[in-house]
Amino acid sequence: MRIHIGSDHAGLDFKNELITHLVMNGHDVTDHGPYEYDALDDYPDFCIPCAESVAKDPTSMGIVLGGSGNGEQMAANKVKGIRAALVWSIETAKLAREHNNANVIAVGGRMHEADLVKQLIDTFIATPFPGDERHVRRIEKVGNYEVTGDL
Repeated sequence: MRIHIGSDHAGLDFKNELITHLVMNGHDVTDHGPYEYDALDDYPDFCIPCAESVAKDPTSMGIVLGGSGNGEQMAANKVKGIRAALVWSIETAKLAREHNNANVIAVGGRMHEADLVKQLIDTFIATPFPGDERHVRRIEKVGNYEVTGDL
């Protein structure tokens, strides 16, 4: 699977570790930065291009990573067509896919141990969206609001 990944300075070292993990598991990974440590960098500069790439390629998924994952998720969700979910447990990783067809996972690199984050991401990627009518209906309402501003 094609995976897009972006972070900020807080997620930089961990992002590089995740890229290695993903590539070793057969994924095609595009790194949207940052590429070097800068304590004053801004997560939107990396997370928005990551999300834009996912929006352009619906067969791909994205990962946004920062200290908490909150700002990164918010930035990604500003991109039309993105459904970024802040994930903190195996169950939230599954539900983000099963109920919301999330296409971007946001994780706080400072919130969890590396092994758990890898499990969260692997679970997210592996979980299919079953397409239940109630979930499709809700996702379509969100998408419609995104375009028209009407519920």
